[in-house]
Amino acid sequence: MTYSLVVFDWDGTVMDSTHSIVVAIQQTCRDLEITVPTDQQASWVIGLSLTEALRKAVPDLGDHNIDRFIERYRYHYFTRDTDLRLFAGMRALLERLKAGGIQLAVATGKSRRGLDRGIANHQLAPLFDMTRTAEETASKPDPLMLHEIMQELDVAPQHVVMVGDTTHDIEMAHHAGVDSFAVTYGAHSRHDLMVSKPTKVAENVSELARLLELYCKV
Repeated sequence: MTYSLVVFDWDGTVMDSTHSIVVAIQQTCRDLEITVPTDQQASWVIGLSLTEALRKAVPDLGDHNIDRFIERYRYHYFTRDTDLRLFAGMRALLERLKAGGIQLAVATGKSRRGLDRGIANHQLAPLFDMTRTAEETASKPDPLMLHEIMQELDVAPQHVVMVGDTTHDIEMAHHAGVDSFAVTYGAHSRHDLMVSKPTKVAENVSELARLLELYCKV
């Protein structure tokens, strides 16, 4: 395996935002006086497009409440997002890969607005060659996001690896015919990630860095 393109999920992979997303979903449920999902239920849907995530995490939401829910969710999330931090060591990893000539991309279930805010807040724009959000294409685990990234950057599947913290990321990689590195420090448990059969598993950013530097020949 030699990778020339690394595609990162965002929440729970690059950004330490899982807790903030869970709290925003739960607080919005309280605002709308509907059943509040558990931490596990709310974190499981991270990585999906927001509308699809809400249908799964809050099944009694109802179509008539979706727009209002999204408005309140974004209020709760964006009031916290300036306090969010990259996982320790992530910026250095991205910079090393970029300096080594590796193309970098993001494939996320976030909105374009949310991703652009996160990238701007942490001044990461120069590091990424391309980004894709679920509202611009199909939601994970559909492989369309990865297909579009590979086509735009002109990289064959055998030279691509998807890095993510959820089974949605790993399943998307399988559907796209690319390798996947699962990280266990995000939203989904190690057990669930292993069931989805990633190519490699990293317990922390340091392990992820060692894997990527090895297989990207940085």
